[in-house]
Amino acid sequence: MTAESAQESRPASTCAVPGAVLDGPVSHAISRVARLHRIAAGRLLRDLGLHPGQEFLMMHLWDSGAVRQSELIKALGLDPSTVTKMLQRLEQAGHVRRSPDPLDRRASLVEATEASCGLLIEVRRAWGELERQTLDGLDTAERAELARLLGKVETGLCAEVTRGGAECDAGAGYKGPVDACG
Repeated sequence: MTAESAQESRPASTCAVPGAVLDGPVSHAISRVARLHRIAAGRLLRDLGLHPGQEFLMMHLWDSGAVRQSELIKALGLDPSTVTKMLQRLEQAGHVRRSPDPLDRRASLVEATEASCGLLIEVRRAWGELERQTLDGLDTAERAELARLLGKVETGLCAEVTRGGAECDAGAGYKGPVDACG
């Protein structure tokens, strides 16, 4: 059999799966979907002047009010230098304000500014559009089933992550803005 005839006898696939992931096809699919979701989110956020990930930082501040920078780093699960860079950019854009913590002058408090209220509205719209794009083609029952299954997957992964010593906020729902836009 020649290489050409071997290729012809293989079924055509819309997405080639690397051999190394044959024991993890669902994990591979989730990884691909997560990558595409992040790209789509990035496009929507770019129109708002945000980089992917910055919206999660802002969501935390809108929900929590002023928090220590160290708490923000922990909540986001990111490297401190990454959060510092994000805060610098958001501060320059007028969306966050940092100030010394009155209880511990060595620590910084971070809070969303009143000017970020417009951004909150735009982030909500962007996430609504992302939701529409993500679920396009699924009917109501399929959407509910996908949400249910993803919740179960998240719970299982969260349990595994916490066994490794990391923190996890599986099932943490949106509580709404606290201070800046309340």
